[in-house]
Amino acid sequence: MISYRTFRNTDPPAIAAIWRSRAGQRGLVQPVSCDLLEQLVFAKLYFDYRGLVLAWDDGRPLGFAHAGFAPNKARNGLCTSQGIICLLLVRPDCSEMEVACGLLERCEDYLLGKGAVAVWGGSSGVRSPFYLGLYGGSSVPGVLDSDVLARQAYTARGYVETERTVILERDLATFEPVIDRRQMAIRRQMVVEVTVDAPTCSWWEACLYGNFELKRFEVVTRNSRATAAWAIFRSMEAVGTSGVTRGAGLLELYVNEPFRRRGVAVFLLTEAFRQFGREGVSVIETQTAQDNLPGLALLN
Repeated sequence: MISYRTFRNTDPPAIAAIWRSRAGQRGLVQPVSCDLLEQLVFAKLYFDYRGLVLAWDDGRPLGFAHAGFAPNKARNGLCTSQGIICLLLVRPDCSEMEVACGLLERCEDYLLGKGAVAVWGGSSGVRSPFYLGLYGGSSVPGVLDSDVLARQAYTARGYVETERTVILERDLATFEPVIDRRQMAIRRQMVVEVTVDAPTCSWWEACLYGNFELKRFEVVTRNSRATAAWAIFRSMEAVGTSGVTRGAGLLELYVNEPFRRRGVAVFLLTEAFRQFGREGVSVIETQTAQDNLPGLALLN
């Protein structure tokens, strides 16, 4: 008989076992360890035992779902009116839909009991209190299309799709920079400055990105030192870990109004890609909303 309960200190091995049971599922970092889960999930300042629910059958772990909250507008605390079910994961060798729906129901009860007036199925962007670096890529993108069980379970519980995210990758081994008269003119007028271990801008960003190296690339004019554009990248691997392939994730890209539609963003990305290539990074990943047509045109 399936039973459900909230997280206990002895549960990390069970959660890791559930995670490893989904080996081959796109978007899940493998292999996961208890130490990595501790670093990226359980050690978060706002981690609440009651928000992480596990399903069991006669002592055997079947699955888990984890609920949390979005940041407030000032990004200096949580907004408990906006609940998020951050991740739903169930072993493939059990009654998957029954377990998944049972987990979602209990996470919803937790969120509503804490004051949530809206519940989001899946984390997205900065609305991702947990699992950055473990699920989805450069950012947590919501529920991946390949995560069929989660999509079916959310639909069964009455969730509706509100937005779609596109995941983009660039292999630096085949990257060829744009060389034209406009880019040559920008290079004469502007320079890119790099800040390693760039500081975060809020308590929330510190919580999200504290386990990753941040690097800021800023385009400034040579004469007036005015900032034309900037971009923030993060290491794809958490500090103290390493992967087979080194990657970097583009988190933010912004061009100041007077410098837009002049090729500055292309110049910034070109210089960033060149530096990452020299450092041994092989892949750059980023994500953007499907309806962000200017962003998609630039990144493609």
